[in-house]
Amino acid sequence: MRIMAYQPVRRVKSGIPGFDELIEGGFPEGTTVLLTGGTGTGKTTFAAQFIYKGAEEYGEPGVFVTLEERARDLRREMASFGWDFEKYEKEGKIAIVDGVSSVVGLPSEEKFVLEDRFNVDNFLRYIYRVVKAINAKRLVIDSIPSIALRLEEERKIREVLLKLNTILLEMGVTTILTTEAPDPQHGKLSRYGIEEFIARGVIVLDLQEKNIELKRYVLIRKMRETRHSMKKYPFEIGPNGIVVYPSGEIY
Repeated sequence: MRIMAYQPVRRVKSGIPGFDELIEGGFPEGTTVLLTGGTGTGKTTFAAQFIYKGAEEYGEPGVFVTLEERARDLRREMASFGWDFEKYEKEGKIAIVDGVSSVVGLPSEEKFVLEDRFNVDNFLRYIYRVVKAINAKRLVIDSIPSIALRLEEERKIREVLLKLNTILLEMGVTTILTTEAPDPQHGKLSRYGIEEFIARGVIVLDLQEKNIELKRYVLIRKMRETRHSMKKYPFEIGPNGIVVYPSGEIY
């Protein structure tokens, strides 16, 4: 009888201080993670930090598909953390796909731009080409509700997400998809109720009132191939981006 040798799970570092120790050293390579939370919880910052630090610290190219704000606005906002996205774009380590300008009727000087007329198959093929163009190891799509709004029939989002999941698995990239959590306190983790089922990991970002102040918390709801706590951990968005406090204390 032949005994198969155990193959350890290869991990992809998040680039977020304090977070990786909650998930055995990083995301399982090639996994799809859903990042969900309400408005102002830090989803875009978390996702952008994952892409930027991948290029800066780990030499892993990444693609950021922005469907909620123009690429130029994203760069400006992230520069407040000292992140020079344009530097790594010029080096071919980061690609930002502008999915907003054409929709609102504004001209775009970006290298990667989605067309105004949204077609799911074309969208998926285009993302696939951009990923292959820079040999990306990381991918962010921000956000799923913005994809749904571009569909002629919003109910088709289930079909789109299933197709998207298949393409992502074929590409083998480690992916973060962002979505909105209507009511995470009562188990409503996503707007369409399917996002958390196609993803292999689910991370919830939350704002809670404590001592008449709003505090930020992160909860790892699901992460396959990973042992993780089901506790909420505090985090802050500071001058250098997001920092998670595994000890539960903010210093």
